[in-house]
Amino acid sequence: MTRNWKVGVVGMGYVGLTLAAAMARRGSYEVHGVDVQPAVVDSLSRGEPHIFEPGVGEAFAELVGKKIFVASRLPEGALDAVVICVSTPVDSATHEPYLDNLVAATEHVAERCRPGTLVVVRSTVPVGAGRRFVLPPLVREWGAARLVMAPERTIQGQALRELVELPQVIGGIDQDSLELGLDLFRGLARQLVPVSSLETAELVKLANNCHTDVIYSFGNEIAMLTERLGLDPLEVIRATNLDYPRPDIAKPGYVGGGCLSKDPYLLLSGAERHGYTPQLIRTARTVNENLPVHVARRVVDLMPGGRGGTLTVLGWAYKGWPPTDDMRGTPITAMMPVFTAAGIRVLGHDPRVRREVIRDHGGEPVDLAEGFRAADGVLIVTDHPDYRAIDVPTALASSRLKFVFDSWRVLDAERVTACGVHYAALGFERSEPSRVPPSGVVA
Repeated sequence: MTRNWKVGVVGMGYVGLTLAAAMARRGSYEVHGVDVQPAVVDSLSRGEPHIFEPGVGEAFAELVGKKIFVASRLPEGALDAVVICVSTPVDSATHEPYLDNLVAATEHVAERCRPGTLVVVRSTVPVGAGRRFVLPPLVREWGAARLVMAPERTIQGQALRELVELPQVIGGIDQDSLELGLDLFRGLARQLVPVSSLETAELVKLANNCHTDVIYSFGNEIAMLTERLGLDPLEVIRATNLDYPRPDIAKPGYVGGGCLSKDPYLLLSGAERHGYTPQLIRTARTVNENLPVHVARRVVDLMPGGRGGTLTVLGWAYKGWPPTDDMRGTPITAMMPVFTAAGIRVLGHDPRVRREVIRDHGGEPVDLAEGFRAADGVLIVTDHPDYRAIDVPTALASSRLKFVFDSWRVLDAERVTACGVHYAALGFERSEPSRVPPSGVVA
């Protein structure tokens, strides 16, 4: 029989917020969320999440004050477990991990909780960080510690479902900690995967995300090649993958978000402490980071006169599907300096990102119709469903557009060029309707 748990969650960003909602929706958890930002504590205490994720708003609206409690500090003493979910960013210049948040959270747990409380690290960390940075403050305060690593591996837009359906990997500092960690997550996840150590669990999360980064980088390399060869990367990739019994090649696209943009550096940092530099992972990250800058320079080249003018950017979050308002690792951050240097006025639209956030990132918020009407060019950055639904002839009918750069190929290139507008995408360009029939399977 599953026991009832009184659980603290330190850090109410995306990871902590979704975990708190998922646990509280199950019958065996009372959740006490903690955050150092007063505005976050205030909004969550009213049942109003500050981050968009399907199902989270409903969970907080229903369960705050009943199964979810939010404050600036953990309740003293009486928690069975505390899950650390604070951010672990990397320095934008050196790419070195910043773990002060992890240490501060651990010290708060050591101060507020009793010896014997299970401490769970859910933040993504370099291999070895749990033993080096979390264990010592707990041992200094308590004499001994129960400690596990249980990495978060969900995708935005599906977090509440995946927290239940994805296997939960758990590694402990010792067997007692491991058994408690398994017991904690038994009431949430359908499948538990115990591993032999903290470090194994830490590397599992990093391996997942670095592998994804490498996969995406290969599709981006193909696009860089087809751009120079005058070929279509989607045609190449489609033909390559069709009924071929080897791993599929990913379509080209931007690689951002809070995980993929930093986790390779966390892995590199831990590896280099042990005398090894994973060259493939470093190169893949470089390829993916260079893509937004490359696209921004192509867009500048497409502007009338090669600079100046007005550009509408559709999609400011780091991705469009599943929809999110997350700006971490968004391509626009790397693109805006290129546009600013070229004297381009940037208009902005995103179905989920607030207008003030677009302004903070250098754009002027507009609706879709105005974005097409007022610009010399349109850059579609994400594949949000609203952009896939754009009626091309209507959108272009009253515009002065010279080009559309459609990063995710959400519009029909033939319909764009039929309106006399140049069409460009990752690794692909077209100025007039094609006379070549679409590729397909010949029986």
